[in-house]
Amino acid sequence: MAHDSAPSTREEALRTGFRYMNHGMLLMWRLGFGAFMGRRELSGQIMVLTHTGRVTGAIHRTPVNFAEYDGDLYCAAGFGRRSDWFRNLKAHPSAEVWVPTPRLGSPVGWWQAQAEEVTGQPDSAERLRDVLIASGFAGYLDGFRSSMPIEDVRALLPQYPVIRLHRTQALTGPGGPGDLASAWPIATCALACGGVLTGIALHRARTAHHGGGVRATPEACS
Repeated sequence: MAHDSAPSTREEALRTGFRYMNHGMLLMWRLGFGAFMGRRELSGQIMVLTHTGRVTGAIHRTPVNFAEYDGDLYCAAGFGRRSDWFRNLKAHPSAEVWVPTPRLGSPVGWWQAQAEEVTGQPDSAERLRDVLIASGFAGYLDGFRSSMPIEDVRALLPQYPVIRLHRTQALTGPGGPGDLASAWPIATCALACGGVLTGIALHRARTAHHGGGVRATPEACS
């Protein structure tokens, strides 16, 4: 999928598709469903990466597949070195991560982290394989199989540069994962109330309509 030459039409289409999908995933995190993003069988193992724009300095959040090894988090740039989040981390290595927990119902982790590219390190192929396995269906659709020899995985490193994120400090407070968690129960109640009121209005409208027809019948027959 990822190459450093000019992007193909297929790649541009995939980038657009993932951009829309990422908006949905980020909303799930903000609504408090981040724990489900750690389920490989559902969406692959996904964390949210908060990074600083290399040109504008704006804050961006990007869901990415990840794997954990020896206490650090690893991710790979699925669209190569052109990936915006990868280029941003190279320019500004300080980042934040929202990390799902292995058990549903457990608090989601929010950490300050320092990013470093490790593509050239001796174990980079093993870490890339970990990330591709953790990506679930996304890695499978891209042709990766967990049975691939490690040398075949190593050959993918130029296409999928690897980033290590070393967590430095736990974070709390506003602006983290689940910041919209209080919104969805309110929205659900509002929708439910709206549905009930709509049902009552429709019932009254039907009753009035049928009632009018009954009163008109004797007049029509007289």
